[in-house]
Amino acid sequence: MPQIREKVDVCVIGAGHAGCEAALACARLGLETVIFTVSVDSIALMPCNPNIGGSSKGHLVRELDALGGEMGKNIDKTFIQSKMLNASKGPAVHSLRAQADKADYSREMRRILENQEHLSIRQIEVCEILWEEIAAGPARKKVTGIKTFTGTVYECKAVILCTGTYLRARCLCGESITYTGPNGLQAANHLTSSLEEMGIELQRFKTGTPARMDGRSLDYSKMEEQFGDERIVPFSFSTDPDSVQKDQVSCWLTYTNERTHDIIRENLDRSPIYAGIIEGTGPRYCPSIEDKVVKFAEKERHQVFIEPEGLHTNEMYISGMSSSLPEDVQLAMYRTVPGLENCKIVKNAYAIEYDCINARQLDPTLEFKAVSGLFSAGQFNGSSGYEEAAAQGLIAGINAAMSVLGKEPLILDRSESYIGVLIDDLVTKDNREPYRMMTSRAEYRLLLRQDNADLRLREKGYRVGLIGREQYEELLEKKRMIDKEIDRLKNTFLGANREIQAFLESVGSSPLKTSVSLAELICRPELSYEGLAKIDKDRKVLPESVIEQVEIEIKYEGYIARQLRQVEQFKKTEKKLIPPDLDYDKVPSLRIEARQKLKFFRPVSIGQASRISGVSPADVSVLLVFLEHYARCGKEEDQG
Repeated sequence: MPQIREKVDVCVIGAGHAGCEAALACARLGLETVIFTVSVDSIALMPCNPNIGGSSKGHLVRELDALGGEMGKNIDKTFIQSKMLNASKGPAVHSLRAQADKADYSREMRRILENQEHLSIRQIEVCEILWEEIAAGPARKKVTGIKTFTGTVYECKAVILCTGTYLRARCLCGESITYTGPNGLQAANHLTSSLEEMGIELQRFKTGTPARMDGRSLDYSKMEEQFGDERIVPFSFSTDPDSVQKDQVSCWLTYTNERTHDIIRENLDRSPIYAGIIEGTGPRYCPSIEDKVVKFAEKERHQVFIEPEGLHTNEMYISGMSSSLPEDVQLAMYRTVPGLENCKIVKNAYAIEYDCINARQLDPTLEFKAVSGLFSAGQFNGSSGYEEAAAQGLIAGINAAMSVLGKEPLILDRSESYIGVLIDDLVTKDNREPYRMMTSRAEYRLLLRQDNADLRLREKGYRVGLIGREQYEELLEKKRMIDKEIDRLKNTFLGANREIQAFLESVGSSPLKTSVSLAELICRPELSYEGLAKIDKDRKVLPESVIEQVEIEIKYEGYIARQLRQVEQFKKTEKKLIPPDLDYDKVPSLRIEARQKLKFFRPVSIGQASRISGVSPADVSVLLVFLEHYARCGKEEDQG
């Protein structure tokens, strides 16, 4: 049979959240790109929770948007409720979360892909990665293309793996096992063997999802209504805030109880997790209801959020009760929850197992160390969550494009973004369970707030080519306005006159003993930028986003300065680069474990080496001494 052969620049395998961002990035940078999916109906599918953002995840979406990604824009167009989480706490942990209309979200993202220049969509399963041996460089192989199940060959310069939870996937509901991908879609069963033949190490992970209920069968009078924010904040920095002010739907809160827990305990032997049927490791920070009951036995109840799947469906998502228990047990336990006594299940809860990698096989660019031109992103890298996947997809797409174009890669470090923390954790830690982003993972979280993602990363998006000149000019103007207003506030002084003292007394603030600047007054806990409007005679009308930055920069100036000093120390270790071909066997006094880990991970810097599990501070000191000698005496003396 004659074989069809096509020539393109980049092939993206998988059209989930990672694949969409990767493909759009490559195409928008002018590369001919093809995105492959087992079903066009699965493009940007949300097979689990119907929301985008959340604690720390909202940071990722904001950063992705600042760099030129699509997720933030898409959720702004398709959300049905929006809420800023942790609003009562400090700005470092504020995080935006929006309920999505799942069908609209997927439909809108598909429309974006279909109308993107240089991008083609193919509904076909990819079964093989094509490659050739190369002699030079640390990588031993080089990607040359892909082959589909029907035999078509696409010759390309880079391949991005975004297979999500589809590789050799199987779904489990009690004793019932179906060999499908999420939501009953076709699994991808042929690519795994090709990856193994290339020498890529695979592992099995699992995740789960709760049941979907017919909303008409629920009694909301027994639940607590959960509203969205009165003033909606958009995810995308390019979205006009006034355009997203709209009526929102409600979510609902209820709780499990001891009867729920008893039913679960009585049927643990029928759970695939506890019966030994499931091979893969599940996410510690998003456990099934079975895990919650077993591991937190002292808790009398667990939160259950009832969330609408969209405006044009009655399906409700039962957040907090993912499970792989049999259907009869599911129905029994769900019906013990207040408001769910007469519930009707539309889709059973299930667990899903799939093939993925330990991302230690990747460089910080998300390119495989041993295979030039092969990049990887999303849940295939051992992470969990739509937002983590999209962030990786964007970075993998950018770096695949940079590789093809012969340009410098984009590598974000831990001090400048949550995306940097995410990728650094993935490629330097031996992750034995699906990785989930959390604010506690970011050492410099006061600097890496969701509100200043554009100020931190927009310029990088511009340099890469995904942010236009107009958007970049807007960023520069925003910075100018912030700096000018902070300077004005620091240099505008108020005396202890009768008017000022009366104002301070009216707002419960202590009187002045001497003149102070407006900036000093803003630092008082009971005062704010807006609160000083009555006594700030020279203030001008400024955008909300500028005012927000001005107030945070002033109120937290001391803390910010301290973290900036910490970042300066961090940067010093990141700048101490390790030669990619360094022979660790020639480094004296390294412990055996450290030598093995360093040879495997091949860290790019002393900073990255210090974060590898099994490499101690003493090992880092030994390495530093050796590198100083190496730099003085030259490579030939130490390795010749």
